[in-house]
Amino acid sequence: MAIVTIPRAALALPILLFLSCGPAGSGEAPIGAAVQDLPIFDAHIHYKEPAWEAYPVESIIELMDRNGVAMGLVSSTPDAGTIMLWEYAPNRVVPELRPYHDDANSSNWAKAEGMKTYLRGRLERYPHQGIGEFHIHQLDTSDEPLFRAVIEMAKERDVHLHVHSGPEPIRWLKSLDRDVKIIWAHAGLSTPAEGVHALMKEFPDLLADTSLREWDIDADGRGLDPDWERIILDFQDRLMVGSYTWVNSQWDNYDAIIESNRKWLAKLPREVAEKIAYRNAERVFRRTISMDQIGTR
Repeated sequence: MAIVTIPRAALALPILLFLSCGPAGSGEAPIGAAVQDLPIFDAHIHYKEPAWEAYPVESIIELMDRNGVAMGLVSSTPDAGTIMLWEYAPNRVVPELRPYHDDANSSNWAKAEGMKTYLRGRLERYPHQGIGEFHIHQLDTSDEPLFRAVIEMAKERDVHLHVHSGPEPIRWLKSLDRDVKIIWAHAGLSTPAEGVHALMKEFPDLLADTSLREWDIDADGRGLDPDWERIILDFQDRLMVGSYTWVNSQWDNYDAIIESNRKWLAKLPREVAEKIAYRNAERVFRRTISMDQIGTR
């Protein structure tokens, strides 16, 4: 599959057109076009089976290179996709274990036979740095025994759960074990900004990736949304960007997705932009992330 190289100078032009001043109350100038020089940690990548033929592993790393994505958190349906990508480019991939495989999917995985055995076996075999991303569409407290086992597996390895849900399942998981580490996928996705702020404030160790929220944050291109600006500034140490490549069309649009994230990061002070782009991920996953990784595996 052919991949066209886009000059980074050209990518910077849209950012220059949208810059004005830094976030209200920040007192600092925005990083602006210099955002193009920041490495990105993509905290929500899927490499699912339908992508394997259309986007072989080498093309995924080429896409990351082209967009200054130094490293990414990868989970896949099935997990074999994550392992293929990690084995090809261990310097660029932080693997996490998604429960979905065979007939276990986002709707029924918590009730699938043998799920505990499956998860423990994969965790023992491969160096997964998280469990997820998994969905809790509707909270069913009868699943408590499985979730207690999942929390135990995560705590044994000192890794995060990556949870796609609304606020209440997060509160429920925290009620099972206050110390469980969680990355809230898509910052709640459809949760209004005020609800996102409330949950992040309620749980001071809760992290979130902002995949699919970039247009909410940037108010559909009109500038930083005031409610999201408050979230960003208040919780700047706990946010990471993401692309959410759940279907091949997201890989088709990867350039635009990463650029849309750089666009809103460009409106932040340098220190804040750096944290969300990659420094928070450095701390969370205990990695060194830099532009020096571009072009490596």
